[in-house]
Amino acid sequence: MTADVFTLHRGTAPIVVSLPHVGTIIPDSVKTALVSRAHATEDTDWHLTRLYAFAADMGASVIAATHSRYVIDLNRPPDDAPMYPGGSNTELCPTKFFTGDSLYLAGRELNAAEIERRRVVYWWPYHVALGAELDRVRAQHGYVIHWDGHSIRSRIAWLFDGVLPDLNLGTANGASCAASLRAALIAAMQSQDEYSQVADGRFKGGYTTRHYGRPNEGVHTVQMEMCQSTYMDEAPPFSYDSQRARLVRSALRAMFDAALAWKPQSSEIA
Repeated sequence: MTADVFTLHRGTAPIVVSLPHVGTIIPDSVKTALVSRAHATEDTDWHLTRLYAFAADMGASVIAATHSRYVIDLNRPPDDAPMYPGGSNTELCPTKFFTGDSLYLAGRELNAAEIERRRVVYWWPYHVALGAELDRVRAQHGYVIHWDGHSIRSRIAWLFDGVLPDLNLGTANGASCAASLRAALIAAMQSQDEYSQVADGRFKGGYTTRHYGRPNEGVHTVQMEMCQSTYMDEAPPFSYDSQRARLVRSALRAMFDAALAWKPQSSEIA
């Protein structure tokens, strides 16, 4: 089953890219319980595998989910604790669209046994593979930079007010990576004036950032949450825009260049 729930490209550089929300597969056993609208998987992180194709060319490892976040959210903790207390949250096994509407047909709602089944079948294999790849790269280089890639519509009233900045770097308020890496990535992000940007704003990093980011152990994790308007159409059929993608890819590459040029300072090495 593990070969079915993610793809993994092993690279040679000290960077691992994870893409937990790019999958669109919904097994029939799940699909029959969902409202028909869910079959279009509108809340997917569309086209990120294509957008981040340059990362593998730069030597990065890339792990990407194959199944929809409607099946299970790989960026939520296994105990389903809320990531943003006091705000709107999506669950380990989401029950709502990003609009707040119900994903499930009446009478077909999730139960504890089904959530546990999905945790075992989908969540654990992905995270076992991600953890192993981080360990492999860290052993090779002495440290690893873990880039958790995401994208989202620029306006989602249920999740946040107003319009989201184009580029949203999350470092769990500086806890998930070395301060010098955070500064280097922010400088690279701010070196362009095409896109609005923020560090540790509404999106500070989900489970992946907070769990794997252990800079004192040589694992430096950051999250990039991008507005989909920077590279695609945010309305169905969610088409990729090659011209817009080319521009934002340049901004992303600048951040990857900064990451590859970075080395932990002596005071940041365990």
